[in-house]
Amino acid sequence: MQTQKSRKDNLLSRDELIEAYLPHVKRIVHRIAIHLPPHVEIDDLIHVGVIGLMQAIERYDSSRNNTFLTYAVFRIKGAVLSELRSRDFLSRANRRKVRELDRAYMGLEQRKGRAVDDRELAQEIGVPLEEVQEIKKMSSISFVSFEEMGIQTDDEKRSVVDALLNNGTDDALTLTRVKEMKSAVAQAIEQLPEKEKLVISLYYVDELTMKETGKALNITESRVSQIHSQAVVHLRSHLRKRGLL
Repeated sequence: MQTQKSRKDNLLSRDELIEAYLPHVKRIVHRIAIHLPPHVEIDDLIHVGVIGLMQAIERYDSSRNNTFLTYAVFRIKGAVLSELRSRDFLSRANRRKVRELDRAYMGLEQRKGRAVDDRELAQEIGVPLEEVQEIKKMSSISFVSFEEMGIQTDDEKRSVVDALLNNGTDDALTLTRVKEMKSAVAQAIEQLPEKEKLVISLYYVDELTMKETGKALNITESRVSQIHSQAVVHLRSHLRKRGLL
């Protein structure tokens, strides 16, 4: 059954829909941009996000079990991340650095029996402290990629997207994989230090910006970014231990 909002959307023209959902594009881009270096042009990413919104308008199937906004957000994020990948910011080489950092963190944590800091990570992998912090920022942009989940083909990716959007899929293996990933992430979040758990909750559940999260916790925006990056390292480490990445 269509909601009143989805029925209203069906009556709007494409241009009206773009105008109505443009604030969502800007919000998504600005949330991603907080992890990017200053030279990346926000306006360029907003343009790419609008293209993702246009694709969502053209391809949305109202008979599926998800709202247009849910589908549009997924397409907008996908378009922006694809653009960053094409610019080599999320290249294979950079994703390899993220994996190396994950493994170094996991190894150090196991040897020392405690959480480790950025300086220890820098010494472990033999790079400057600033590079460790940049790698952690990159890991925060795209928490888990299809490739890291062992998903390669377009059909597999579509099946996972359907499962994530609750559209349903006939692929039992995909459903099992997605359910296992969701369960593992939930368990990993519960094991985070309290401040990291709070930042994750405010940022992803309440959808506050980094700035708003900082105000809520009475800390600086840059400190929120650091805590968020550290939380992502912890979460990815947990998924690697479970063999899900």
